[in-house]
Amino acid sequence: MGLKIAVLKECAAHEKRVSATPDSVKKYIAAGAIVQIETGAGDASYISDEQYKAAGAKIIKTVDEALKGAGIVLCVQFPKEASLKKIEKGALLIGLLSPFANKELLALCKKQNITAMAMEMVPRISRAQSMDALSSQSNLAGYKAVLDAAEYYPHAFPLMMTAAGTVAPAKVFVMGAGVAGLQAIATARRLGAIVSATDVRPAAKEQVESLSGKFVAVEDEEFKAAETSGGYAKEMSADYKKKQAALVAETIAKQDIIITTALIPGRPAPKLVDEDMIKSMRAGSVIVDMAVEAGGNVAFSKMGEIVEKHGVKIIGHANMPSRLAADSSALYAKNLLNLVNLLVKDGALAVDWEDDIVKGMSICKDGAWLKEEFGSTKAAAKPAAKKADVSSTKAAATTKSTAKKTSAAKIPAKKTATKKAPVKKAQVKKTTKKSDK
Repeated sequence: MGLKIAVLKECAAHEKRVSATPDSVKKYIAAGAIVQIETGAGDASYISDEQYKAAGAKIIKTVDEALKGAGIVLCVQFPKEASLKKIEKGALLIGLLSPFANKELLALCKKQNITAMAMEMVPRISRAQSMDALSSQSNLAGYKAVLDAAEYYPHAFPLMMTAAGTVAPAKVFVMGAGVAGLQAIATARRLGAIVSATDVRPAAKEQVESLSGKFVAVEDEEFKAAETSGGYAKEMSADYKKKQAALVAETIAKQDIIITTALIPGRPAPKLVDEDMIKSMRAGSVIVDMAVEAGGNVAFSKMGEIVEKHGVKIIGHANMPSRLAADSSALYAKNLLNLVNLLVKDGALAVDWEDDIVKGMSICKDGAWLKEEFGSTKAAAKPAAKKADVSSTKAAATTKSTAKKTSAAKIPAKKTATKKAPVKKAQVKKTTKKSDK
């Protein structure tokens, strides 16, 4: 029987995505896997059970049945605790697990001997680009953020010159020029806005300017070293923040729309826009806080709500990628398919635990932590101790075998009483030498 892959219906609030599409299901089955999909898993992404059936998947009525015998469990967000307890020991749980926010659920995975693999932690290397779910989802989120801003902004985006007069173009300021921010810049430019952007990473300047945006930042020595080896922004010093805040405050006062995207892995989102900055904007302006789920970049922003303060609307939509569920599901399913192809060979799990991608995203395995950020990894060294025990056993067996050979070698020596003692002495020396090896 082939490897079973379970696809669960998402249960988190605001989550409409699904972790497999009919296209990815066909490819899993072609690779020799059996795909078990919980009924209704694709409904919110407009993928019916019938479409999955036509692709060759088995539609399962309950989550417990879908998980039965599955070696790989695919999800978007973490399953419920009750579902985790039904996952087979040794199975791989792969999804956008938000590991720093779900440490209790990860501890349960460890206890249940489930291997948890977080898609957020796929390393940013060229070989892993096709598996980079953060980028695929952030790209769509940045696009949607601009459309949300346009919906609530009471003016047009582009410059319009008519017989009745001229409509000035909107001024958009994007804070954070990662994947989401760059897509927001590109989308706002396509709609005709004048766009500027800021980021603490030096590499972002060229990227912003390549999209015809104006780059805004305090470009001092700290700024030049403000990026991690993984391409993420570093936490800046209080002094730099003060200088940057002054420049940003001056810039914000001239803007109509602000889109904030700043996130720091494992930490609350940095506060970028305070009440005084909001007051400086003209009435009717709009702010979209894309970091609202991590605490927010903007004062007064609330997850899942649109708040109005000092005549400025602050949009805090939760789970922005899920607001484009059909496309975000398709891209995410492809990310997962590319990863599973790395983990499976000839229809069976064949995980190379030394692979950089696998090491980068694996959090726990065989009841042990694999990353210090979540717990001591000392338990993971136990297998090595077992190997040492095995080696000792083999050494003891070798010594025992050598001793037997020594005894056997003594028998011929008994023929002459005069040579008995010397032969015994020589054999003891040989035995001792072999045992030292």
